[in-house]
Amino acid sequence: MKERLVVVGNGMAGIRTVEELLKRDPGRYHITVFGAEPHGNYDRIQLSHVLSGEKELAGIVTHPQSWYDDRGIHLIAGDPVESIDRELKLVASRSGVLVPYDKLLLATGSLPVAPPIPGIQLPGVVAFRDIGDVEKMVEASRRHRRAVVIGGGLLGLEAANGLARRGMSVAVVHLMPTLMERQLDATAGELLKRDLDGRGLSFFTNAQTEEIYGDGRVQGLRLADGRDIPADLAVLAIGIRPNVALAQAAGLAVNRGVVVGDDLRTSDPAVFAVGECAEHRGQCYGLVAPLWEMAKVCADHLAGQADSAYAGTATATRLKVTGIEVFSAGDFQGGEDCEEIVLHDRARGVYRKLVVRGGRLDGAVLYGDAADGGWYFDLLKAGTDITPFRNALAFGEAAAAVLAGAPVGGGLAEMPLDAEICGCNGVSKGTILDAIAGKGLASLEEVKAHTKASASCGNCARKVEGLLKLALGEGFKAGPAVKPLCGCTDLDHDEVRRRIAAQGLKTIPAVMKALDWKNETGCPSCRPALNYYLLAAWPGEYRNDPQSRFVNERAHANIQKDGTFSVVPRMWGGLTTPAELKAIAEVAERHRIPTVKMTGGQRIDLLGVPKEKLPAIWKDLSEAGMVSGHAYGKAIRTVKTCVGSEWCRFGTQPSMDMGVRLEKLTWGSWTPHKFKLAVSGCPRNCAEATIKDFGVIAVDSGWELHVGGNGGIAVRVTDLLCKVETQEEVLEYAGAFLQLYREEARYLERTAPWVERIGIDRVKDRIVGDAAGRQALFARFLASQKHAQDDPWAERALAGAEAHEFVPLADLAGPVLKKAG
Repeated sequence: MKERLVVVGNGMAGIRTVEELLKRDPGRYHITVFGAEPHGNYDRIQLSHVLSGEKELAGIVTHPQSWYDDRGIHLIAGDPVESIDRELKLVASRSGVLVPYDKLLLATGSLPVAPPIPGIQLPGVVAFRDIGDVEKMVEASRRHRRAVVIGGGLLGLEAANGLARRGMSVAVVHLMPTLMERQLDATAGELLKRDLDGRGLSFFTNAQTEEIYGDGRVQGLRLADGRDIPADLAVLAIGIRPNVALAQAAGLAVNRGVVVGDDLRTSDPAVFAVGECAEHRGQCYGLVAPLWEMAKVCADHLAGQADSAYAGTATATRLKVTGIEVFSAGDFQGGEDCEEIVLHDRARGVYRKLVVRGGRLDGAVLYGDAADGGWYFDLLKAGTDITPFRNALAFGEAAAAVLAGAPVGGGLAEMPLDAEICGCNGVSKGTILDAIAGKGLASLEEVKAHTKASASCGNCARKVEGLLKLALGEGFKAGPAVKPLCGCTDLDHDEVRRRIAAQGLKTIPAVMKALDWKNETGCPSCRPALNYYLLAAWPGEYRNDPQSRFVNERAHANIQKDGTFSVVPRMWGGLTTPAELKAIAEVAERHRIPTVKMTGGQRIDLLGVPKEKLPAIWKDLSEAGMVSGHAYGKAIRTVKTCVGSEWCRFGTQPSMDMGVRLEKLTWGSWTPHKFKLAVSGCPRNCAEATIKDFGVIAVDSGWELHVGGNGGIAVRVTDLLCKVETQEEVLEYAGAFLQLYREEARYLERTAPWVERIGIDRVKDRIVGDAAGRQALFARFLASQKHAQDDPWAERALAGAEAHEFVPLADLAGPVLKKAG
């Protein structure tokens, strides 16, 4: 007669334990599973992708109803267990369902931490824990525009990223000075903050939430220092705590979590606990890898194979938000008794910190490139002596292998069969090799489908492909060698651009249909890129799609961290007039703009503008003849100038006149990323031309032209392109360089990494060495500019409360942008 197993919790830990049990002894139990949510089990790791719009719920369900039915498992969904009678061995659900058990498995997971903040019960406050929370946030993003996320840890950043990709302006409030302080050191945390800030998120660190306020619904959040953050949605992502109320009420031993031994039994021998609700040797786990190890040990004991023991899990953290890779493991903070090996490549945005104690790796933080994370983690877990290859440790596995003369830390061939390859899904080397041999698998995608290895974060893909190559030799079908544009396609940026031109594709739907897009509506990553590539390929034919642009570009203003906007009218070459200054002053007074500032690009910035006031402000500025400075766009920003020979006693050429001519030539041009120019009137370089995308420096004989620079944290000084004699040549070379960049760079690639990627020699060959080619590029640029500066979309600005509402400003007050004279 079969025993009765009741599983309380239909999440990843509980169902994984059931899967492992079915492998060991499929006929031993009648199994009943209770779930609080009204559907089958799903991959909770993928919730952030559902929030961002990259996936739907159906795409992350791992165990549909049919899975339970096919295995004779009774699923009671949407009806959580509310009491346990340990004496009668009986559980009771909320609806009154009573089910007896011989063995009981608690997998109740965790609950979001909800601190006693005034206003936390207001409508519009939501946690980020399950698919129901995601659905609430998605609905809020359709109706509202401002969100604040309380918590700058792993979960909070995923929530913030998802909401931003839904079109909301997002502020993150974090109590600590460093984002993800449990997983990152201060340097990596600051790099993450900088890069996410560049992607439109705003941050308040060292910030204590005093209250959430609103009249009938969330309207904002107030910090302890008195600052207010307007918000229509507040997301709690402060942390999690084990869900132990049921176990506690049943009289089981509970500390922070449900106390379990090495066999995963609780204080009652008939009751087991796994996952986030369990506490083992004083430790509670919130990552996936420990859950899988618990599931295997628990399944052994449920199946009567009582020789295994859970001894705890060494954990590592991986994060990938908007393309940023982060990895950490072990004790990465360091200290007096250790050595620190640090590699910081600012140009590539790569940071590695390795902590070594006694000749062994004790901790690691990787930022920007986490490809070697698994290797470092293997070294850490195995306690490998790194002395033979210490000098190459920071450069990764391949470099260390060269120095050591052989694979270090154990190559794939030397790994034991039970070595874990995929931490997200707990898949071992043996499981993958068995699937390859038993099912005839020959590609990464096939291994994903049958074993789940590499199906979540994808960081183990290289190892999975290595096992395929090891098992199949010549029969292995390698995956794409290039990084796809996004998850909607296997094609990279360059191939998409090539096919748009070759196949004459002239709309976003046409591109997606012709190139077999996996998501027929695309995603927030590919739509802006396709919009730009079509604009660059078909000037005059393709019309900008406003909904495929970032919110700053749609609003003709730069969103700030408090949800207001800044407005920057264009001043040609940094020059202005008393009439323009008077107009700006009147606008600032009339609309009570709180801050007026000179920008680094010699323009005036009107800060703190509510979204609803943007049309009126542009109306007033346009009546004074002023146009948008595009300070918000992937476009030509400014031309910074010094006073040059017009006024300066050191000036050798008229830099202000040159700057005005450059700006009137190039303004209105959409580019792969922001593009800044500068003109200095002598080699003293007061306009800082050598850290601009295109810099011009006056010399006695004419002009030096410099390209590919940028300021910021990772400063890159320009490369000298050439010297020319006349202003007309400056304009021609600038236009040709811009057009080459527009035609060949990838979307969101600045000129600095683009020049580094293709090499300055190639740029010189195309611009300097090929006169006919340069003139052709310049002709295409001029043709494109005619359409860019006449584009009706450029005359639009945002109006109304919703991000999708557009009106031509001409209907209000005349165009925001009018063609330069």
